[in-house]
Amino acid sequence: MNTDSNSVNDNIHNITDDTKALLDATADAVGDKVVQARNRLSAAMAAAKDSYAIVQKKAVEGAKVADKTIRENPYQSIAVAFGVGALVGYLISRRGK
Repeated sequence: MNTDSNSVNDNIHNITDDTKALLDATADAVGDKVVQARNRLSAAMAAAKDSYAIVQKKAVEGAKVADKTIRENPYQSIAVAFGVGALVGYLISRRGK
């Protein structure tokens, strides 16, 4: 995992920990609004965890497909990378004028 992925992972874990702490801190609160808010927050956290897992799985699958494609077609991959680099370089040089 790269640094950005670690940062996102760390942020998600921090949010999860903070949410759990908030839910624990309000466990003794008995007001209807607090109970409803706790239930909504718990449901939102569960949905967020599920969504994160799906996105992470798709990203890993996409990376594996890209890796396989590059390994099976190394020269074409180099040509595409060179072409994209040349195009980006051209566009950047044109922007400066």
